Amino acid sequence: MSISVGVDIGGTKIAASAISAEGEVLHRALRQTPAQDPDDIVTAVADVVADLDRQLGEAAEVGSVGVACAGLVDRAGDTVVFAPNLAWRDEPLRERVTRATGLPVVLENDANAAAWGEFRFGAGRDVEQMLLVTLGTGIGGGIVIDGELLRGAHGMGAEVGHMRMVPDGHRCGCGNKGCWEVYASGNALVREARELVAGGSPHAGALSDRCAGVPGALTGRMVTEVAQAGDPAARELLEDVGRWTGEGLATLAAVLDPHLFVVGGGVSAAGDLVLGPARSAFARNLTGRGHREVTPLVVAELGNDAGMIGVADLAALRA
Repeated sequence: MSISVGVDIGGTKIAASAISAEGEVLHRALRQTPAQDPDDIVTAVADVVADLDRQLGEAAEVGSVGVACAGLVDRAGDTVVFAPNLAWRDEPLRERVTRATGLPVVLENDANAAAWGEFRFGAGRDVEQMLLVTLGTGIGGGIVIDGELLRGAHGMGAEVGHMRMVPDGHRCGCGNKGCWEVYASGNALVREARELVAGGSPHAGALSDRCAGVPGALTGRMVTEVAQAGDPAARELLEDVGRWTGEGLATLAAVLDPHLFVVGGGVSAAGDLVLGPARSAFARNLTGRGHREVTPLVVAELGNDAGMIGVADLAALRA
């Protein structure tokens, strides 16, 4: 029996899994990412694939490999044009992994891969039009239209986090100002929480206590935990992120009109503290509201496995 392997290359770790045809994780392997050396990254990927092949034993063998990475991948799926946290610039990654493993390889952007995983085996498995938004450090996106991934003319579509929401707003890491992810992401949540603590507001007492009065020590998880404990200031911060999320989704609905929005990423762990305000803001800003169905907003089901499952399925389908 032939099994596909999904590999998710991040800035700090390379996670890989052997995935069944039904999207089930059979075995796992993990390595640290040698982020500054492209040659060592390829070697590490080949190593995790060989590790999983050994774990499968005589019952099955690896027949294809899917590689998901946080970077811009060309439309042909051959080259990582640019990766912000890895030493890849016009890196012919698909060919190099193919040579290193001796197997057919599919290369995909990590958000696209996660969207495909949710579409095939997760929250979007019953629809044909779906948009995945990941609220993490920034905002990632993946779009499925009529059962096909939307990659764009150059393979760089669905970069939804860089929609301009506020002209001349906060500076984004992409170099522009006012991008969506500057207001509706983990970084946005932490920035606002740290400013509140640094300002010495009595409203920020619980947040200040959580970080021992050191604003730079605050993390998004801390803010979420304080909010879940009932703190009004932390809840207000999450509501702000939710509101921005809903407003951005309403803009996307006007363009794409999907059956479903799936929200993933670390910020989504706050659940209705974010999604409640997001749904309200979405309905309030939806074009044609009152005369159309309100697109559901649901939480992603596959968690951190979505990218590996999605890209492994893409590899299996291509093979």
